Amino acid sequence: MTFGELRRLYFIIRIFLTYGLDELIPRTRLALPLRLWRKGVFWIPNRHQDKAIGLRLRLALEQLGPVWIKLGQMLSTRRDLFPPEIADQLASLQDRVPPFDGARAKAQIEKSLGGPVETYFDDFDINPLASASIAQVHTAILKENQKHVVIKVIRPDILPVIKADMRLIYRLASWLPRILPDGRRLRPIEVVKDYEKTLIDELNLLREGANAIQLRRNFEGNNLLYVPEIYSDYGSETMLVMERIYGIPISETQTLVERGINMQLLAERGVQVFFTQVFRDSFFHADMHPGNIFVSHDHPDDPQYIAIDCGIVGSLNKNDKRYLAENFIAFFNRDYRRVAELHVDSGWVPPDTNVEDFEFSIRTVCEPIFEKPLAEISFGHVLLNLFNTARRFNMEVQPQLVLLQKTLLYIEGIGRQLYPQLDLWKTAKPFLEEWIKDQVGLPALWRTVKTKAPMWAERLPELPELVFDTLHHHKLLKHSVDKLADQLNQQHNRHIQVRYLWGMGAICLLSSTAVMLVHPELKWMSGGLLAGALISWIVGWRKTT
Repeated sequence: MTFGELRRLYFIIRIFLTYGLDELIPRTRLALPLRLWRKGVFWIPNRHQDKAIGLRLRLALEQLGPVWIKLGQMLSTRRDLFPPEIADQLASLQDRVPPFDGARAKAQIEKSLGGPVETYFDDFDINPLASASIAQVHTAILKENQKHVVIKVIRPDILPVIKADMRLIYRLASWLPRILPDGRRLRPIEVVKDYEKTLIDELNLLREGANAIQLRRNFEGNNLLYVPEIYSDYGSETMLVMERIYGIPISETQTLVERGINMQLLAERGVQVFFTQVFRDSFFHADMHPGNIFVSHDHPDDPQYIAIDCGIVGSLNKNDKRYLAENFIAFFNRDYRRVAELHVDSGWVPPDTNVEDFEFSIRTVCEPIFEKPLAEISFGHVLLNLFNTARRFNMEVQPQLVLLQKTLLYIEGIGRQLYPQLDLWKTAKPFLEEWIKDQVGLPALWRTVKTKAPMWAERLPELPELVFDTLHHHKLLKHSVDKLADQLNQQHNRHIQVRYLWGMGAICLLSSTAVMLVHPELKWMSGGLLAGALISWIVGWRKTT
């Protein structure tokens, strides 16, 4: 380790101990050196004994800065790894990071643009509008069209900090399997790799811009969701220019009510937006926490969402979408046998899984949930219980499903905050049933024909040649197979002959020995049998080469 890394490591340890996070070290024999090291070397006392462990963990991560805040946010989606009192606190992590100097932001913008800010923008505000762990935004007016825009700028010199902290996080992750009883099942290295990829992707604002353009196109002309326009000509990996939006933050429920927003319709449309992104578009905003969602001021009786910060998106392939939709429907119909079969058919669990045992486990975990009215059942927790049960049957972690679960929990929490009486199942079930019907019925067949028709028309003139080539290849293949069969048959016959000759040689040798012992006077016979043995072995050996 370098001196800088050691200093950073000491700072992290000091923060952890100040918040008493050494309580998380398990009292096992393998963890004993760590506990002794803590008491013998570090005498830093816990200054927050009056706070719960989950709250202390959240406060420590916030103080450690961007990398650790993002790590806590990512870990909050893995509720299979932590008890609720910790997972809930991690889920509430916010990017409470002080802004960096506006002059540095301006210099970075000018470096990306290749010229002064005043050449491209009017009224550039050197004071940031908002600041987060990875970037901050400034307001301006775009000269070419006089549109109000925001300029998102990556924090300068953040990459070396991220890399240094990631090296430390990898070291911590490598220790966990040795000190935690269940450390290997948690697969900490894989969790950290997923986190690192997400973090590095967020540093590339060109990727975020492309995601926003795709999402905007998917909902163009739709009154459910509005995505601000991206001005790609001014973008780079470290800077993004986008339309400035003026909406009501989704977390300001009282303001929404005072503006006359139809709260029930708004909550239901949040569910529709989610399922439309997942099942219609296979492209969903995977970071829809309250800080990234606004509501338009216009048309309170016909409310529209506004989404920003598209740095993290998810997608599902066709099979995942179908299996997921059928899982939801089977689950809420309490058809646990179908749920178990779908998991096996999808490849989410190994093909040799005992379906009866799997079905029984799902029923044991999920039946108590249905003691509640459907309106009180959490979609996100249904998915969580389902995946946790499947993991006991060696279900591999599906990254796309983890993102989906996280997004669903966000959407569900927002929906119930807006309209506590929201029945997510009543809202989602017709959508899912209609989607499945559309995927397997005549409309799906007609779409396939319509999609494939141009390719078929293009290949039609080649059909005779393709048929000829197929027949020719079939003939060549048959000839090759016949030749291989003959070779195998000849080899088999040779092996039989070799075994016979070696056996005859052994018999001749034994007979020669017996004659020598019983009738020493018959040396000629003994010599002949010995010669026969040698000849048999030589001939057999030559047949093997």
